[in-house]
Amino acid sequence: MSARKKASPDVTFDPEAEISPSRALVPSVMKVNEQRVEAGFWPKIRRVAASIPFAKEALSVWYCARDDETPLAAKGMMLAALAYFVLPVDAVPDFIAGLGYTDDAAVFTALMAVVGRNLKPRHKAAAKADIERLRAE
Repeated sequence: MSARKKASPDVTFDPEAEISPSRALVPSVMKVNEQRVEAGFWPKIRRVAASIPFAKEALSVWYCARDDETPLAAKGMMLAALAYFVLPVDAVPDFIAGLGYTDDAAVFTALMAVVGRNLKPRHKAAAKADIERLRAE
C-alpha cells in the first residue's frame, strides 16, 4: 500500500512570487492578491498615474474590487490583475521606456473584456476624481 501525501490546505504563498492566472479564484490566492494590492496599489499608482494611459481603468478596477456588491469571481480576477500591476516581477519590466507597461495594459484590456460590466458609474467617477488629483500633484 502506498502512502500518498496530501497537499496541505494551509499552504502559504510568498507575496513576491508569481501565481498562475488559473488559480486567481482560489480563496487563499485571492487573499494573497488582496494583500499584495492593499500594500502596493496606491504607492505605485501615485508614481505612475501621469505616465500610463490606463491609470483611470486601474483605479476603476481597484474601486470595483473593493465593492461588496461586486461578484466574487469578478473580484478575484480584478485582484489578480491588480496584483500583477503592483508586483515588481513582470513579463516586461516596468522600467523599460516605452514598453514597460504594455503587458500591464494588455492585462487590463483583457480584464475589461471579461468583467468590465461590473464597473459601475460610481467606480469610474471615483477613479476620474483620483486621476485628476494625482496628475495635478
